[in-house]
Amino acid sequence: MSSTEEIIGRQHVNDLDEILAVTNTDVDATIHAVRDNADAIFTWDYTKGARPALEKLYEKAKTSQWNGQTDLDWSIEVDQEAVVAANAIANGRGEVDFSGTFMGKWDDAEWTRFGVESQNWMLSQFMHGEQGALICTAKIVETVPWIDAKYYAATQVMDEARHVEVFAKYLNEKLSGAYPVNAHLKMLLDDIVLDSRWDMTYLGMQIMVEGLALAAFGFMHQMTTEPLLKQMLRYVMSDEARHVAFGVLSLKEYYAELTTAELRERQEFAFEAAVRMRDRLMQQEVWERMGVPVKEAIQVVNERVPDQKIFQQMLFAKIVPNCRKLGLIDAGDGWLRERFTELGVIEFEHMADTGEEYEMFALAEGEVASA
Repeated sequence: MSSTEEIIGRQHVNDLDEILAVTNTDVDATIHAVRDNADAIFTWDYTKGARPALEKLYEKAKTSQWNGQTDLDWSIEVDQEAVVAANAIANGRGEVDFSGTFMGKWDDAEWTRFGVESQNWMLSQFMHGEQGALICTAKIVETVPWIDAKYYAATQVMDEARHVEVFAKYLNEKLSGAYPVNAHLKMLLDDIVLDSRWDMTYLGMQIMVEGLALAAFGFMHQMTTEPLLKQMLRYVMSDEARHVAFGVLSLKEYYAELTTAELRERQEFAFEAAVRMRDRLMQQEVWERMGVPVKEAIQVVNERVPDQKIFQQMLFAKIVPNCRKLGLIDAGDGWLRERFTELGVIEFEHMADTGEEYEMFALAEGEVASA
């Protein structure tokens, strides 16, 4: 059993100074190498359908492939500043009282710049996370021992390549450039790749990273007024729901056979992933680029924006019920329940898990064209 400091590198989960001390030190690097310690597993059992739920996902994935180059309407012009203004009106930014803070002195130009930088940052982290999913799913193809899981994971590799492609294209052609990977996200991706156990790759990527992404894409799809981004997110969400369901369906069987000690390791890994993802949402790189005091900016937003904490918590609306479905929340002495309570997200445990609801995200014929 590990202490909180051993798991996340600090004693207190909400220590803002310690969170902000984690920074990306190689922002100009274009290559980042992580040693993959896992064995490549061959299976000579080619019996298809031994796990019917995975076979169903595989068949669904084969008929749900889309082409990011031709299925999205890239002819749509995107005026990023106009989109920022429209989003602010649609989502009530003007209703927040920032008087007495440096943000209360911002003029329209500074608010527009913040909106532009924030959008660039958010979509950049999605893009980096999707590359992490690309690498991790390729690793799952290598390391998972079941042929049905290898088949499905292979379709997800294609999905993730497509996601990286469309986010990069949107950032470079429609917006105003990308941000480097956030340091907290990078630490998590490194930890997922470094672990040699195939189920940890599933847990870290399919359940935690992809689970938060699915919720975040849903929020952004709802909040944006930009039609091309709506189209793109709707397509990506249809894939992501299958990906998370893949993790839930695969791990439920495996985790039922683990010991209490083995489950505790998985609980600790889930907690670490949750904290890393929560910390990255503070978008410290945006505040740095804006040239304002980072800690003060985060405190102002947390204190003055009523929905900020709710928004951050709701991003875990897919993760917590999926962890419950896997038996992780109350395994052993309920250690993960205590940690999720500390993070303020345990209230989501009884929401539908993605293993049950992924089909509701599937694209209907002609849906995206009318989005």
